[in-house]
Amino acid sequence: MAPSRRNSNGRSPLVNQQRQITSFFTKSTATPPPPPPSSSITPPNPNPNPNSSPNSTPPSTSSSELKRKKPVLVIGPTQESGSPKTPESAAAKRVYGEEVVGRRVRVYWPLDESWYEGIVKVFDELSGRHLVQYDDAEEEMLELGRERIEWVEEAVTSFKRLKRKMSGRKDRDLKDLKGKDEEGGRDDSGGRRRLVSKKMVVMEEEEEGEEEKVVEEESGGDDSGDEDWGSKMGNVDEDSEEIELEEEEEGEDSPASSKKASKRSPGSRKRKCFSEEKTSLVKKNKSSGNGKECKLKISHDVSGGKPIEPLNNGERGCLTQSLNNMPASDATERFGLREAEKFRFLGVERRDAKKRRPGDVDYDPRTLYLPPDFLKSLTGGQRQWWEFKSKHMDKVLFFKMGKFYELFEMDAHIGAKELGLQYMKGDQPHCGFPEKNFAINLEKLARKGFRVLVVEQTETPEQLDARRKEMGTKDKVVKREICAIVTKGTLTEGEVLASCPDTSYILALTESFEVVENQLVIGVCVVDVSTSRFMVGQFSDDSDRTLLCSLLSELRPVEIIKPVQVLSLESEKALLRHTRNPLVNYLVPIMEFWDADRTVDEIKKFYGHFKGQSVSGSLKHVVSGDLISSSPEKGLEYFPDVLSELVRLGKHGTTALSAFGGCLFYLRQSFLDETLLRYAKFELLPHLGLHDITQKPYMVLDSAAIENLEILENNKNGGSSGTLYEQLNHCVTAFGKRLLKSWLARPLFHTESIRERQDALAALKGKALPSVLEFRKQLVKLPDMERLLARLFASSEANGRNANKVVLYEDASKKHIQEFVTALYGCELMVRACSSFSAITKDIESSLLHRLLTPGHGLPDMSSVISHFKDAFDWTEAESSGRIIPREGADADYDSACKTLREVESSLKKHLKDQRKVLGDSSITYVTVGKDVYLLEVPESLRGSIPRDYELRSSKKGFFRYWTPQIKKLLGELSPAEAEKEASLKSILQRMIGRFCDHHLKWRLLVSGISELDVLISLAIASDYYEGPSCRPTILETSSSSEVPRLSAKALGHPVLKSDALGRGTFVPNDVSIGGSHHASFILLTGPNMGGKSTLIRQICMCVILAQLGADVPAEEFELSPVDQIFVRMGARDHIMAGQSTFLTELKETASMLSSATRHSLVALDELGRGTSTSDGQAIAESVLEHFVRKINCRGMFSTHYHRLAVDYQNDSQVSLRHMACQVGKGASGVEEVTFLYRLTPGACPKSYGVNVARLAGLPESVLQKATIKSREFEAVYGTRREGSKVQRHDNSLDKTFAIFVQDLGLALSNSSCNGVGLLTEIQSRARLLLQES
Repeated sequence: MAPSRRNSNGRSPLVNQQRQITSFFTKSTATPPPPPPSSSITPPNPNPNPNSSPNSTPPSTSSSELKRKKPVLVIGPTQESGSPKTPESAAAKRVYGEEVVGRRVRVYWPLDESWYEGIVKVFDELSGRHLVQYDDAEEEMLELGRERIEWVEEAVTSFKRLKRKMSGRKDRDLKDLKGKDEEGGRDDSGGRRRLVSKKMVVMEEEEEGEEEKVVEEESGGDDSGDEDWGSKMGNVDEDSEEIELEEEEEGEDSPASSKKASKRSPGSRKRKCFSEEKTSLVKKNKSSGNGKECKLKISHDVSGGKPIEPLNNGERGCLTQSLNNMPASDATERFGLREAEKFRFLGVERRDAKKRRPGDVDYDPRTLYLPPDFLKSLTGGQRQWWEFKSKHMDKVLFFKMGKFYELFEMDAHIGAKELGLQYMKGDQPHCGFPEKNFAINLEKLARKGFRVLVVEQTETPEQLDARRKEMGTKDKVVKREICAIVTKGTLTEGEVLASCPDTSYILALTESFEVVENQLVIGVCVVDVSTSRFMVGQFSDDSDRTLLCSLLSELRPVEIIKPVQVLSLESEKALLRHTRNPLVNYLVPIMEFWDADRTVDEIKKFYGHFKGQSVSGSLKHVVSGDLISSSPEKGLEYFPDVLSELVRLGKHGTTALSAFGGCLFYLRQSFLDETLLRYAKFELLPHLGLHDITQKPYMVLDSAAIENLEILENNKNGGSSGTLYEQLNHCVTAFGKRLLKSWLARPLFHTESIRERQDALAALKGKALPSVLEFRKQLVKLPDMERLLARLFASSEANGRNANKVVLYEDASKKHIQEFVTALYGCELMVRACSSFSAITKDIESSLLHRLLTPGHGLPDMSSVISHFKDAFDWTEAESSGRIIPREGADADYDSACKTLREVESSLKKHLKDQRKVLGDSSITYVTVGKDVYLLEVPESLRGSIPRDYELRSSKKGFFRYWTPQIKKLLGELSPAEAEKEASLKSILQRMIGRFCDHHLKWRLLVSGISELDVLISLAIASDYYEGPSCRPTILETSSSSEVPRLSAKALGHPVLKSDALGRGTFVPNDVSIGGSHHASFILLTGPNMGGKSTLIRQICMCVILAQLGADVPAEEFELSPVDQIFVRMGARDHIMAGQSTFLTELKETASMLSSATRHSLVALDELGRGTSTSDGQAIAESVLEHFVRKINCRGMFSTHYHRLAVDYQNDSQVSLRHMACQVGKGASGVEEVTFLYRLTPGACPKSYGVNVARLAGLPESVLQKATIKSREFEAVYGTRREGSKVQRHDNSLDKTFAIFVQDLGLALSNSSCNGVGLLTEIQSRARLLLQES
């Protein structure tokens, strides 16, 4: 009995059929081969059996069946209909012997009506039979000459790969792209396939129940996007697609492959995975007949061009592994020769669009000159692709064709390598993916640093036909337009973006030199596309670009926009040094990177369209209703306040405006300018220069401080692990996490602001704690509202890929409705949570919390707006159905259409009542038959009473159906009314979003308030995660200029390090006092290597940042006069790419401290001077310390291994000598063993005990012993700590001279050569002079 199988026409149900996308760039000029002789190929069966088993060899099919299914073509004698086809029949018996042993064979089983494959193991000469072992390990003795068999050739020499077949909407485009006439009818070609071995290969596979490994895959997977387009065969759909495996060489069309596409079914998406060792998977089950075959039919192709049955989905799985693992070298070998010959204009003959060659001054690598001869050889579709590509050579084209995005030529290589796509048929690089995978593939390429140009279809084939008839044009290709340019900085949605709250900034910068003021001015515009946030400003910077470096370290932009050959070398080095592999965009000055005048003109043009409407701006005037600029200057009244302020500043704002102009041009090229600008949030750049201390609202953290203290990123891998941000980050919203990073980069400076925040944190940890926990539970449910609102505001403008003219096949409107409803739910949740949380204001005294939670102050009152949308439509129904049905009174357009419709329907009902009275029968009613509605169904008995002007439309037994003149009139009014209602429903989403966007500033203010509350709660919670006690810092006033700034801590712990991370023991807290009237302003810190000096310095700096954030500090007591800037120099690192050695980097950071520090600054220097010789290093270290102590008088810490410095400053009241305590014992062979106590102790440490670290590092014992001896010798002649010395610092010259003398003496004694005798003579004379001086 035949195996029980689902009828799949011999093809895998995982693949839907669609017409082939053949080579995009090759004109097909050859004609199809003549039909093969009937003696060698089985003819079609005029009466196919639709119920035949798919397991048996498929019978020949009729022409109608060919549209559904391709027959298996076998070389051999003609069989009768329904009989199994074998290459050798029983009538033509053949004798086989020893020569077939070891060959693979397929045997036909009549009872199963199936073929099973095995190998001939043994030949028995006595019986003339062969032992056949099947692939399921069963064995059978057979007389092969009497069996129906096929010999299987294992070696397949042709290269199989995916080929997509297509039809329907893409039909016309593709014929043109293949070089065929647009009007030449359907291309039913399956293509002629040729094998290198001149043999025909047919591989056929059928489903297997439990024998195969079946793997569930996501429909959006990048490696299966070309295989899982459908899971079941269904009804005909002209737009469905199919992938087939084809041989590598492209041949002529095969009429046997003509068929219609099958409709995709939304079933499960599965792909069969096969073992790497096997190229076919063969199973049989004789008892049930449920077998699976992977058979290979071989017959010699004498004519060289016979049609071959393509592989089905199962066989494709056999080769998927090898195809996916095809190395890049194979692709180069496959396509390289063609590209070198056909595209010489891409190589040595390359020129840009203006025919300039590489090396020319103004050469533009983004464009390409296409030779006229090459353009003439192209079809319309090819020309269209090359026209887009030649203007955007730096981008990857996603070229829309029907439901698919195609990648051709050089872009196909990127798609194959980066997205895992498979090359299509032919010698031209070509791959693609379906529309549903657009978002995931776009994000993948953009995140890897590629620029993606999205070319969308803006015309359907039907519209093309209408345009050709109307305008008489001969265009053969539908219109396509650039709808988006996407990079990692312009991504607005995606899986990674949804899961990662980190911001991807785009930074545009330019610079100018003010001759009069003799200073460099840098203009910067920073934009976060995902939240529509702009930061614009300009500042004067020093020669080391300190402020620029600080900005780059804080923001870490993913994209840089800069004018060509405008930035100075120092600025270029700063960009190179403080960014992490950003995408750099070069714009032509003036023409693309606009100057201030051009920028102002463009802004006026844009905002001039929104007079009287709500536009973008800052949030500070939202509650009071001041939504636009109050500038009196004509043309600026509708500017966002930040931009109008820059315009009013004149030359002090021109550089910033120019930077904004460069950013605006770039966003316009990406089709984002309109979507972002109208609802953008503008802010002045926080880094506005080095002004007077009283004008600074924030503490300044330069790049060295941010990086050395690991505030936002660690130095290991750039992640957040082990950073201060990670310690404080207990935010439950994504927008709260982003705000916390901003706060960390700019701690507060003014005493009042710090105390206000401290009061808020104290209130949140007090009586309000239960309400705080409940509030956090509500916030956890929120999506990233800041980004969601930005996307919603952007969707209100129908442009780019959202434009109405773009042809999309996915249901985009449903996604937009779901996003809109999600935003409404989020806004409602925020309003409700704030309303409940505001009850705590009755019992607290925090002015900050009162402002954030009081409606009409910091919190906008949005309850009425939420109620409006709640009453407008059913949110749950809209989210599930993807359709908004407004309630009465919610939309005037819809209400008007419904009113008109109701009036017509009411008239129809009234007319029915009138007809019942006129005809005297109450049973008369309206019926609908087909497309005819409101038919008046009248009993046959009343036919004689029917007026003549009634139109008989249909009848049934006992009844006649009429349209009266009045009904026809009302139907003429009904159709437009229904159309108006439907049109109103289609546009209802845009109208609803438009009304929502009218309150965009208030929505943003609500999100801003929620984020601030989230961060405050996070800081309040953070103190519970400290190890040991914590306290509220005491912030001291700094009003008096004579008052000495102070920093004092008792039992100061570490805000990040924990005992469990230290391995053994607990973290040791320390008491610290710097500055004030009773303590030295500088600590000179010595101690053994690994004794904890660097840790203590970082610990103090981070606690200062915590205190000025308003957070609690891990200490019993902490007093602080606010710090205006923290300078940190620690660690050994270089900037080789910027041409800076380790020592130069160290000194540049030190120079920045010396030039910028004030008496309110905190300086942390760790082992300054170690990058050079001891004498030079000590000299530099002492000079720097002297400058800080005598000239600047700031607070600071200076750790060093130059013990002579401790000797020099031991009696200086402005310097406090401290060391990290340790215990020293004798180890093996006299090597000292040090136990670190990590306790800050008064006095200086006599040694650094570096040999102990060498012991811990595992240096050989002999090396350690030698090092110990050398260390003692060196200590004897250099840096000796002279106990009881009372020599003052101004008498140190004699000590230094004596030290040099002793050092030279030691060298002479260790040298027994003649040169040593001469040196001794010289030392003797120097010693006499030394004695005379003493």
